Amino acid sequence: MKQWTRVRHKVLRDKQSKRSVMREEGLHWETLEKMLAYSQPPGYRRKKRRGRKIDPYVGWIEEVLKADRNVPRKQRHTAKRLYQRLAQEKGYQGGYTAVKEVVAELRARRREVFVPLEHRPGEGQVDFGHALVKEAGQLRRRPFFAMSLPYSDAFFVQVFERECTESFWEGHL
Repeated sequence: MKQWTRVRHKVLRDKQSKRSVMREEGLHWETLEKMLAYSQPPGYRRKKRRGRKIDPYVGWIEEVLKADRNVPRKQRHTAKRLYQRLAQEKGYQGGYTAVKEVVAELRARRREVFVPLEHRPGEGQVDFGHALVKEAGQLRRRPFFAMSLPYSDAFFVQVFERECTESFWEGHL
């Protein structure tokens, strides 16, 4: 970054020739042009991906794999069998590895994804409900409050003495 700023300063402010700056800094002319075109280093820019030989056949492979879902597992197409069919039926001239990679991509897209739960400190989960409590030999329905703090694995449960009837909740909801 320091060199970038220094080179831009020499050429743009001090009006030093590009050739002399290239010689002093040991730069290629394309690098110097890039430094002058951008006020900051542009970072990595991904080039557009070239087409692959397998690309025209991806739709066909996808259809075959979709049809395989209705077939018993032992009868499903492997990447090797798909490669053989592509070569014989479709005239595919590419390699087996490309077919294998496409099959892996398509199967990975179809898989179920799980998102891990993340709890920050201080976040809690709260629930209210009813529990059957044995009191003096009799089962009674009692309301309770439960709170858990997943980050610290702490929890709090409070059972209330007052028995609540359905009519009580109807008036308070």
